Amino acid sequence: MSTVSELTQSHLEKIRAFYDAAPTTPNYFSRGYHRLLAHYYNLLIPADASVLEIGCGSGELLAGLHATRKTGIDLSAVQLKAAAARVPGAVFHVQSGEFLELPGPYDYIIISDTLNFAADVQQIFRQLHRVSHANTRLILNYHSGLWRPALSLARFLGVKARQPQSSWLSTADVRNLLQLADWSPVVVQPRMLFPVPCLGIMTLFNRWLAPFVSWLCLTVFCIARPSVPRAARPLTVSVVIPARNEAGNIADAVRRTPQMGGGTELIFVEGHSRDDTWEQIQRVVRENPALKIKHLQQTGRGKGDAVRLGFAVATGDVLMILDADLTMPPEELPKFYDVIASGRAEFANGVRLVYPMDEEAMQFLNLCANKTFGLIFTWLLGQQVKDTLCGTKVLTREHYERIAANRAYFGDFDPFGDFDLLFGAAKLNLKIADVPIRYRQRTYGTTNIQRWSHGWLLLRMVLFAARKLKFV
Repeated sequence: MSTVSELTQSHLEKIRAFYDAAPTTPNYFSRGYHRLLAHYYNLLIPADASVLEIGCGSGELLAGLHATRKTGIDLSAVQLKAAAARVPGAVFHVQSGEFLELPGPYDYIIISDTLNFAADVQQIFRQLHRVSHANTRLILNYHSGLWRPALSLARFLGVKARQPQSSWLSTADVRNLLQLADWSPVVVQPRMLFPVPCLGIMTLFNRWLAPFVSWLCLTVFCIARPSVPRAARPLTVSVVIPARNEAGNIADAVRRTPQMGGGTELIFVEGHSRDDTWEQIQRVVRENPALKIKHLQQTGRGKGDAVRLGFAVATGDVLMILDADLTMPPEELPKFYDVIASGRAEFANGVRLVYPMDEEAMQFLNLCANKTFGLIFTWLLGQQVKDTLCGTKVLTREHYERIAANRAYFGDFDPFGDFDLLFGAAKLNLKIADVPIRYRQRTYGTTNIQRWSHGWLLLRMVLFAARKLKFV
């Protein structure tokens, strides 16, 4: 009786023989399809990243990527010879994903349209941990089962190249296999409604129509991250507290914020207050010499500017935002710390819309708007984000620095600071987790939110994000 390894090798030999005899020059339709694939991959992969493609074939996709360091593996030496000529700066190895032997790690690993040819998908996923680090992203794209008849017809007509016998994995199959191999799916994004270049129709269908009928799309992109274990040491924490006209809440913010992980520092950023907020901050700093408290004043405007200023001087491993109105109780912050330190997510987003809230905490129209924006942003980001406007956002300093380094993609558009972080996290494919909190009413002062003008600004940011993340 054949062993599992022998069965795997037998399957791989059939795949190798098929592609050794296959053409290495793509036809017109294949070139257009791979240009479109490369466009989507370049939206997901930063130009300074290292990339490994499993089953790279003749290098069509790698040739279109902007990444600085490219490596490809494939079973067929014939296809790799063509790939080396097509992508001269890349490195290629004759290998299979099931028996991977490469030095690593890589920032991004790609398996594009070849997952269904694998002898053992679960084994491939397990092998990929050998060339991954904690922030590696595995990006898969595979065809939707809905297109199976159309693709069979295209092969019959010679429009699409022949292929060996293959599996036909569903998204549920892919998710299950990832989880069995200790990968955590982050986002699933169907793309590509019209894969053939034709008089501008491809752009019309794929950019403007596909986001509304994603279930009809040809290709499914699945992005996953390694299942990361809890941090080896307690992480230090920086809590940034933007404060404008919040004099009555400063002492309570210090008193009620718990020590977390390897130690907590508080960073007050005062922003052009009309009351004595700055004087109260200076007073609590003098009265609490044993605590690590920093305090500074804004020269710019808006909460977003205050958050960036505070993060710039923070020294903690984990960065937190706490609104000085204390409607998000500081006692809840350890929940956010645990999400990040445990590795269950890389971005923790506060949610006020799960537990009952104080009667005066949020007006009815604000509640409706918050729920609506939550639904819209869940669609935009491809991850569950139930409450976009809760002021508490938490992430590691390392991930914040990556968001800041890639900020040029969106630009300086966000006076609140919440969306700059949410959009940046989504662009980097960070795992976002909603953390429900009990929302309280103010005990001092009045809100700095202007319902109508800020509501209009939020709507503009939704349209802006849609253009940058969805209609691309």
